Amino acid sequence: MRLCNPGLLATLAAPKNGLTLNKVKFAVVGLGSIGKRHIAVLDAEPQAQLVAICDSDEAKCLELSALYGGLPWYTDYHQMLEEVKADVINVVTPHALHRDMSISAVKKGFNVLVEKPMALSIADCNAMNQAARDAGVKLWVVKQNRHNVPVRLAKEAISAGRLGKIFMIKCDILWNRYQGYYDDSPWRGSLAQEGGALFTQASHFIDLLIWWCGDITSVKGHMETQNHNIETEDSGCAILKFSSGTIGSLVWTTCVYNKNYEGSITIIGERGTIKIGGKYLNRIEYWDVEGFPLDEKIEYTDLPNAYGKYQGTSSNHDKVIAALVNEMRNGQGNMVEGFEGIKTIDAIEKIYSEIDRIKI
Repeated sequence: MRLCNPGLLATLAAPKNGLTLNKVKFAVVGLGSIGKRHIAVLDAEPQAQLVAICDSDEAKCLELSALYGGLPWYTDYHQMLEEVKADVINVVTPHALHRDMSISAVKKGFNVLVEKPMALSIADCNAMNQAARDAGVKLWVVKQNRHNVPVRLAKEAISAGRLGKIFMIKCDILWNRYQGYYDDSPWRGSLAQEGGALFTQASHFIDLLIWWCGDITSVKGHMETQNHNIETEDSGCAILKFSSGTIGSLVWTTCVYNKNYEGSITIIGERGTIKIGGKYLNRIEYWDVEGFPLDEKIEYTDLPNAYGKYQGTSSNHDKVIAALVNEMRNGQGNMVEGFEGIKTIDAIEKIYSEIDRIKI
């Protein structure tokens, strides 16, 4: 319910520090760990201007405002939408807030970049897409793993038909989340607010499976809550069938001892085999594709990102923002719009509806 400082409107209405008017202006709502990453990426992007931040936690606002040279800040989202001069609102809040915050922003005429998951249901995604269409603005979904070097190489091979028919695809998300991860942010592990590990840990992986193999048409499997005091599952296995005919497996857990072990996808094709591994799909671990060898002198690995005041894992949020700026300027950023982003939510709904839901 509070504005950061006197004279904010004048600050927002005019360029700061000699910034040119053609920079794309962003405001970020949600100052958790991913929100901090968005802010750092925007601060480092020469063609972007961060004009405001927002969170209900005033302490977070003060901390980040000070870190980034006195950024204007709000604790009231709707007040920010009324007063801020921005081209794009980055919605980086807990999952259950994505729908209403995105719809509020597009109705005010802002373009929106929403973090994964787009929302927690197909119905919510449809409402978001319809609101953006009615307002004549864009709604984009963050899909940063599509920019990973190993992922882009695999996509190139698949799109060119180099693997022939894809027989099988295997996805393993073997990560650690200690109980404090859930306790520190009570929305995590909540069915109503987080939805489940598929929304939080597996969303980007499922996006890639669909991107390469088509929509999920059938599911069998099982999941349980084995090692955490939460409402949602922390482990699961699913057997998937895709519209392309590919058979797939999806294994996910947050129960790995001590630290993240692996996030990997293995593709078994008619004329090639690819494994993308590492902890975050950031390394090619196996590549044997007919007529398309990789130069063995090059290490096809995404390294951890450094964005000035922020050091992160291999995330490529910088490439998402650069693509968005390109999209805003000339329509050629290849951003994932809400009408494509909804496919991941549809797949997650299918998986959750077709296999044993929760064992506690």
